[in-house]
Amino acid sequence: MSQAHNEQTMTKAQIYKVFFILLAITIVEFIVALAIPESMMPRGIKNAIYGVLTLLKAGYIVAFFMHLKFEKITMIYCILVPLVFIVGIVLALTYEANYWLEIR
Repeated sequence: MSQAHNEQTMTKAQIYKVFFILLAITIVEFIVALAIPESMMPRGIKNAIYGVLTLLKAGYIVAFFMHLKFEKITMIYCILVPLVFIVGIVLALTYEANYWLEIR
């Protein structure tokens, strides 16, 4: 028994669409990181925005250029569940590090 191999391909238009979305996210990241002074937006908010945009960009790259968007749902969960735990651990360690810096 053989299964039909269903391979998804992207057209040039789709590739350019993803490229310009990633370019727009990168431009917004540069504006947030370099053009907005800390007197207008606190560093914590800038870092949060920058982190969210970076995760969004990483998600786009994984979804389209690593073809995860076209995979089965179990494969997607194999990637996303550990990512959620890793982000949670990083946030917990960041909170703990701030606590230790404050009590010094």
